[in-house]
Amino acid sequence: MSVLEEMRIRSLGVIDDAVVELSPGFTAVTGETGAGKTMVVTSLGLLLGGRADPALVRVGAKAAVVEGRITVSEGDAAALRAEEAGAELDDGALLISRTVSAEGRSRAHLGGRSVPVGVLTELADELVAVHGQTDQQGLLKPARQRQALDRYAGDGVEVPHAKYAAAYRRLRAVAAELEELTTRARERAQEADLLRFGLNEVAAVEPLPGEDAELAAEAERLGHAEALASAAALAHTALAGNPEDPESVDATTVVAAAGQALDGVRAHDPALAALADRVGEISILLADVSGELAGYADQLDADPLRLAAVEERRAALTTLTRKYGEDIAAVLAWAQEGAGRLTELEGDDERIGELTAERDALRAELSVLGQALTDARTEAAARFAEAVTEELASLAMPHARVSFAIRQTEAADEASGIDIGGRSVVYGPSGADEVELLLAPHPGAQPRPIAKGASGGELSRVMLAVEVVFAGSDPVPTYLFDEVDAGVGGKAAVEVGRRLAKLARSAQVVVVTHLPQVAAFADRQLLVEKTVDGSVTRSGVTVLEGEDRVRELSRMLAGQEDSETARAHAEELLATARKDG
Repeated sequence: MSVLEEMRIRSLGVIDDAVVELSPGFTAVTGETGAGKTMVVTSLGLLLGGRADPALVRVGAKAAVVEGRITVSEGDAAALRAEEAGAELDDGALLISRTVSAEGRSRAHLGGRSVPVGVLTELADELVAVHGQTDQQGLLKPARQRQALDRYAGDGVEVPHAKYAAAYRRLRAVAAELEELTTRARERAQEADLLRFGLNEVAAVEPLPGEDAELAAEAERLGHAEALASAAALAHTALAGNPEDPESVDATTVVAAAGQALDGVRAHDPALAALADRVGEISILLADVSGELAGYADQLDADPLRLAAVEERRAALTTLTRKYGEDIAAVLAWAQEGAGRLTELEGDDERIGELTAERDALRAELSVLGQALTDARTEAAARFAEAVTEELASLAMPHARVSFAIRQTEAADEASGIDIGGRSVVYGPSGADEVELLLAPHPGAQPRPIAKGASGGELSRVMLAVEVVFAGSDPVPTYLFDEVDAGVGGKAAVEVGRRLAKLARSAQVVVVTHLPQVAAFADRQLLVEKTVDGSVTRSGVTVLEGEDRVRELSRMLAGQEDSETARAHAEELLATARKDG
């Protein structure tokens, strides 16, 4: 079993530097009001991932430091989680450290390794259950009472709850998509109409890839046909000559003459032969260009009707590029993307039908799962209430009875609820059940919510009874109670002490208390004392034994350590506790 062995606390609240030595079994922490007893609870809370409040740092100190040593069994959940975080055990013990600076920064170390604070929080679930006045207030909330019942029920509720939660999440997603489709139906219809118009406009023109560039070139050529033909004819004459003017000089004739002049002497010099070859190439090129110019002039179309048709086609393409893209390639890309989007929009009606069917099926499934969850909670509530009632009998409330009210709220209409027990009821992520813990403190009393039907002392005992029941079904190694006995006195206080001692037989129990009747049942009693300067130092947390323990119990009983009556009562309390133990 894991045991919290000791804590060292430095510069936290009123504590300057103190070591709290704990042991297995039942440890009571006592002291004058304001002496710093609650700092023990605060320190453990920090070790287990609690919120780091810079206001806790002692005035004048740079940081508060809490160090703890917890023995753990090899292979248990806490040890495995610590090893996953890279921590190392020190001779079977886990060393935990938490530092809170005055500026608010927080650091955590586990087994010699720096770790996120969240790792300490995970360990807390396996190691310690902390309960104080705030926890009692939390128990007054119906949501916390439902959580407590679910925790007690274990797999009986957890399994159907997991199935319900999965179906609930899917229903939320389906409902959100369905709402989006239906509420935006008008916008989506308008978008579809615009897409259809644009796609029809593109389809009517039937543009081809690259057609805009080709037509632009053709229009340029047709618009200057006469100038192009005249230029080609003049160039042809310059190259090939004018048949009607035998006296004219042309480039072909001149180059041919140059070639003939070189051919007669080329055999005498290779360099000149190379030049002759180049002149020959020029002659051939001139002949080719001359022939192509003649053909170009013959083929050139100066038809104004064709030019008009080209310009009309270009105007149609320009209409498309002005609306849907910078060129025809972009227009065709828009049309392809738009067709896909239109298919999606036109499929909305079908999608709405599919989602509506899935939503109805999920609500029907949630009705079945919600009913199973209600049945499981109802069964567990009966067992839980009976167990807590038995515990209250051991806490000087023999006639009190605890019960659970499990209710559902009627839905405004069938469409907003699920069917539980033949009624349409409101539902949420945890089911349709509203769970409330009821207490009848004596026979004849009507069960009332514990927030209204329990006094402070009764509420403390109900809280303790609930925790003892949890200890049997979902145990943790260490329980820390911070004045959970508030409002309790007399015989009831003795019974609380006796029950805590019984709980300590199977777990480590640490109780911060002001009641001598409770402290007397402890296996070890620690006294927290301030020095004259108002701080708690190393010598301020001491283990009380023998005469010192009698004196502290006397002070707690009568406010006077040396009162003979109080001493006799203290010795009687100790004797009773030893006898019962």
